[in-house]
Amino acid sequence: MELLTIGAFARVSRLSPKALRLYDELALLRPARVDPGTGYRYYAVGQLGRARLVAWLRRLGMPLAEIRAVCALEPGEAAREIGAYWARVEAETAMRRDLAAFLVDQLTGTLDTSGREPMMMLELKHSARTDRGLVRPANQDALYAGRRLLAVADGFGPAGLAASGAAVAALRYLDEAETLPLDGELGVLGALEDAVRAAGAAVADLAGGTKEDGTTLTALLWTGSRLALAHIGDSRAYLLRGGELYRITQDHRVSPQELLLSKALGGGVDPVPDLRLQEPLEGDRYLLCSDGLTEAVPDARIRELLVAGSGPRELVAAALAAGAPDNVTCVVADMAVATG
Repeated sequence: MELLTIGAFARVSRLSPKALRLYDELALLRPARVDPGTGYRYYAVGQLGRARLVAWLRRLGMPLAEIRAVCALEPGEAAREIGAYWARVEAETAMRRDLAAFLVDQLTGTLDTSGREPMMMLELKHSARTDRGLVRPANQDALYAGRRLLAVADGFGPAGLAASGAAVAALRYLDEAETLPLDGELGVLGALEDAVRAAGAAVADLAGGTKEDGTTLTALLWTGSRLALAHIGDSRAYLLRGGELYRITQDHRVSPQELLLSKALGGGVDPVPDLRLQEPLEGDRYLLCSDGLTEAVPDARIRELLVAGSGPRELVAAALAAGAPDNVTCVVADMAVATG
C-alpha cells in the first residue's frame, strides 16, 4: 500500500496539515498509519477521494458534523444529503436577502411604491385547533391565537408541555398590550426577536440547562400592515397565495430524514431565530403547524385543503386519518379587508 506523508497528502488533497490533524481528532479522516515513535501521520493514496470530498464540502460551508454524516453514506444517499443541505442554504440566503433589501429600503427611504394600488386596510381572521393524536400519551404542543399574535410550539422531553407553554406565554405581551412597543417596522423584528430570546430563557430555566427538554416556536405578529415572522425548530409556516402553497420557514433539522433538531429553544443555548417580514395581500392564507401535521399529511394534500377553504379542524382530521403518530396543532389565518 503506497503511503504519503501528511505534507504530500495535504498538497494533493488540497487540505492543510492543520486541517488533516483536526479531521483525525474528529475521526472524520483517520491516517492510514501513525508512526509509533514520532507520531507522524501517513495517508494512503486510496484516501484521496474521501479527502477531496471533505475539502469540497468545507468549501460549500457544510458543518463538520454534517460532513461526517455525508461521508458515511453511499454515493446516491450522499448526493441527496448534499442537495438537501444546499437547498437549506439557498432558503436561508433568500430570507437574509429579503431582509437586507427591506433594511436598505427602510434606511434610505427608497421604498418604491409607484404603480401600486392604494393599500387596503386588512385584518387577520384566524382559527386554531390542537389534538393529542393517536399515539402520544399526552399533548406537548401549545398554541396562541390572539388579535395580532399567532404562535405554535412543539415541546419535547419530559418537560415538553411546560416548555412549549412557557415559550408561548413569553410572547403573549406582544398581543395583550394596548399598543405595540415598537419604533417602526425595524422595531417589529427587534421586539419579536427579544420575545423569542425571553422564551428561550424561560425554557432553559425549566430544562435546568439539559438538552432533554425544549421546544420549537413559530410565530407571526401582525402590525396592521405587515406580518413579522420568527421561527426556530421544525414547526412550520406556510403561505397560500393565488392557489399556490409556499413554505416560508426552513426546518432546523440535522438532516431532512432525522427528527433531531439543529436549533430549538432550550438546552442552555441562546436561541437565534430566523426572522423575516411578510407583506400580506387580500386573500392570503397563512398556516402555522407543528410537525405532527406535516409528518402525516403531504404538502400537496395540505394545499388542497387550504384551497378548498378548510381550516384547522379539517387539517387535524386529515392527520388523524393518516394515523397521527404525533401531536397535531394548526393555526390558519386569512387576510381579509377590514370591515370597520
